[in-house]
Amino acid sequence: MSDANDLDLDGGDAPEIDSKAKKASGLAALLPNLLKFVAIGLGALIFIVTVCVITFNILNQRGAAQTAIPDNSPFVGVRPTYSFFTIIGAVRTQTNDPVPSAVVVNMNLGYDLNDTAAQTEMTERLYELRDFVRLFFRSKTARELAPENEAKLKNEIREYLNTKIFSRSRVRIITFDQFDVMGTQ
Repeated sequence: MSDANDLDLDGGDAPEIDSKAKKASGLAALLPNLLKFVAIGLGALIFIVTVCVITFNILNQRGAAQTAIPDNSPFVGVRPTYSFFTIIGAVRTQTNDPVPSAVVVNMNLGYDLNDTAAQTEMTERLYELRDFVRLFFRSKTARELAPENEAKLKNEIREYLNTKIFSRSRVRIITFDQFDVMGTQ
């Protein structure tokens, strides 16, 4: 009787499965699988990028140098080259002591190498510079002008020139061709 089950004895129409419906159900089944693989690929890509960024930041310590260079190291780097304004000339004055000592100063002003405005401004203010040098050294005592205070004096002069005298240019370094304090101390 198994043959009877296979035969359509009732004569009813068996529903036919449409080929379009088969294709639609195939795409519907394929779409979730496709989205699953795309999501896995994106997740893997995000994970790889995150691991690379974290590893790079740990190795570079967020941009900090891996080797600390001490301040007193002779290998700090290349010292900048400056142009020098040397026209001030030798200035002679006396100290602010009860028994004044004679002071002779020949000072040079260093500025950035390609700064043409600095050369022009310094030339324009030459007489102010000479007067400043004379008044500055006249206000100091012989003890303040001792050789061990020379770096402090250079910083004072540089700060005053950059803040009070020059407006367009900046003095970067002060050098002395001559710095003599003569007299009784």
